[in-house]
Amino acid sequence: MTISFDDFMKVDVRVGEISRAEPFPEARKPAIKLWVDFGPEIGERKSSAQITRHYSPEELPGKRVLAVVNFPPRQIGPVMSEVLVLGVPDADGEVVLITPDKDVPIGGRLY
Repeated sequence: MTISFDDFMKVDVRVGEISRAEPFPEARKPAIKLWVDFGPEIGERKSSAQITRHYSPEELPGKRVLAVVNFPPRQIGPVMSEVLVLGVPDADGEVVLITPDKDVPIGGRLY
């Protein structure tokens, strides 16, 4: 399916920095609870991510990630997920986070 550029621009993808990460044992599939700071315009938002194969909660704070910030909140077990942190599958289908490869300011929009 082809979409227009205007459709693409409706998806607001921003750079955020993980400020806190905790285990999420209540999740049906192994996951980590994340708090991601997007700067003063958007603030800190919560999410849940099935990233336990490649990441531990201890190593995530300070990591910059890309996330969709304009989806409606979604209840995931006891957590209200406010953003969708983006990743791609490795060869085994496990999530690898999408991160900027240079130091960029938080809150920056993908274009």
